Amino acid sequence: MKPTDEKSSVDQQAKNAEAEKYIAELISRARAAQKQIEFASQEEVDFITAKVAWACVEPTFAKKVADFCAEDSGMGHAPDKFLKIQNKVKGVFRDMKGRLSVGVVEVNKDKGIMKIAKPMGVVGAVIPVTNSEATPMCKALFALKTRNAIVMAPHPRTVKTNGMVIDNIRAVLKKHGWPEDLVINVETVSLEATKALMKQADITLATGGEAMVKAAYSSGKPCHGVGAGNAVIVVDESADLKTSATLVMRSKTFDNATSCSSENSLVIQEGVYAEMLKELQAVGGYLVSAEEKVKLQAAMWTDKGLSPNIVGQSAAKIATHAGIKLPEGKKFFMIEETGIGKGFPFSGEKLSVTMTIYKYKEFKDAVGLVNDITTYSGYGHSAGIHTTIENRVKELALRVRVSRLMVRQPQALANSGGWTNGMPMTLTLGCGSWGGNSTSSNVNWEHLLNYTWVSFPIPNSQPTDEELFGAAMRD
Repeated sequence: MKPTDEKSSVDQQAKNAEAEKYIAELISRARAAQKQIEFASQEEVDFITAKVAWACVEPTFAKKVADFCAEDSGMGHAPDKFLKIQNKVKGVFRDMKGRLSVGVVEVNKDKGIMKIAKPMGVVGAVIPVTNSEATPMCKALFALKTRNAIVMAPHPRTVKTNGMVIDNIRAVLKKHGWPEDLVINVETVSLEATKALMKQADITLATGGEAMVKAAYSSGKPCHGVGAGNAVIVVDESADLKTSATLVMRSKTFDNATSCSSENSLVIQEGVYAEMLKELQAVGGYLVSAEEKVKLQAAMWTDKGLSPNIVGQSAAKIATHAGIKLPEGKKFFMIEETGIGKGFPFSGEKLSVTMTIYKYKEFKDAVGLVNDITTYSGYGHSAGIHTTIENRVKELALRVRVSRLMVRQPQALANSGGWTNGMPMTLTLGCGSWGGNSTSSNVNWEHLLNYTWVSFPIPNSQPTDEELFGAAMRD
């Protein structure tokens, strides 16, 4: 080993040791706080979650956080961040309100089973830069509903945003006699500290980039992580094109597409392809030329991947960065494409107001495109369809390998839960085994509970072979 390599190794070991010690202190504080409320009643839990939820969505505070977050992160659109807080945090509280999370939560007398809910301990949470305003609020509510403590590691760019949210929550806890250290901010942020948190917490909620999620799963502790988003939406010949275009625009431009759920590709039936493009252009879409596509690609990707200069930025800023003259009133880019894979970067996740357009002939071709695109990027995450032919919804759902399929809805506003659908509200979307995740669910408070199963004796229920196998016993 070269002397420089030896020094680098020693320096890294020192960084790791320092981070381990720092996180151990935070975990110790959180664990002591959690022990104080381990046996809190359902009434007490419901009281504090209501107080914290309201403190987060109270309009004056929510606007302050939204405005600050947009400046702190350099991403997104402050008014949309305010709406995100109002909708997602209220939705998270709506989903947990009145639900049992303490003690006996289920009794099945026929099977002699009683199910008792218990906390997991200390949750380690990784907060993404793209959704750093509402994510800590939601995760704090998940932890408090389940009588866990939570330690949150933000992205380095949004430590102050995370601190603003957590300080507000801690003030509510203190005011009502709950330990403040149930919710803790990692203020000294580093990759080493985040990895240490994953190793020392009892369970991790990992929301962020692919590398970070992989690190969480390799930490040796339980984890609910998410996969990359690259939602593909089918538009068939039966769709209401004007309505579909408006829904796509709302979703694609919300918070400057910081959501991993926003429409990354549209797969449009060839018979309505031209008309759909016109409708998209009418609501603010800009169809780039072949020459502009080259410029946009060069601006969006570097040797290290997606450029931070375009993530969560407005169309005007991206255009300036790419050297494209964007007409007034245009809100998002549309890029026509035929290829999929490494040689075609527009087929992957873009986290920006850019959307790739594909054309298909037969519906089976659309199904194939959804699978091919998501297999390359966004495997297991989400897809959508705009159609009025209901059996196509089922056909697509049966054949594509995604965890959620949105029908005639704005993707980014719907698949993490909305007031107009029944999906659980969250900002953490599991992608199943397809995306290397432990769950394909919308991760919420129910994922932070341990259960004790109590079994009582019941009358013998063993069936005869005839009752159990029937015709299968005979030739």
